[in-house]
Amino acid sequence: MFMGQYNQKVDTKGRAIVPAKFREELGEQFVITKGLDDCIFGFPLSKWEELTEKLSSLSMSDKKVRKFIRFFLAGAATLETDKQGRVLIPQGLREFASLDKDVIWIGAGSRLEIWNPDKLIENTEFDEDEMDEVADYMAGLGI
Repeated sequence: MFMGQYNQKVDTKGRAIVPAKFREELGEQFVITKGLDDCIFGFPLSKWEELTEKLSSLSMSDKKVRKFIRFFLAGAATLETDKQGRVLIPQGLREFASLDKDVIWIGAGSRLEIWNPDKLIENTEFDEDEMDEVADYMAGLGI
């Protein structure tokens, strides 16, 4: 399970160090792709395979399914860590998530997320009323 938050830098070549805690879970190769809320999602190969199997079982006659699959799979890339624990984040994904010099890696259970710090703040700032509403929604889901 991916947990925690780690601040990293992206160098001029587009490389970033994968947090050591995440490297253990990811292995030497993993997949990243466009995520929701303007971030990048990352998956261990085994979780990625499970997800793509589920996607391939959906009906291609459903326009929303086709659209989601295009969004999710078109930008996907398999990354391999180098000896320093770095990966090269493809330029298209860096542009999609507005990644520049500073990035934040966060654990999100079965996946990781890579964020532009400003976008992470935009997506995680809640006032008390909003959090109460979210908590009620989650309670309705059994959490």
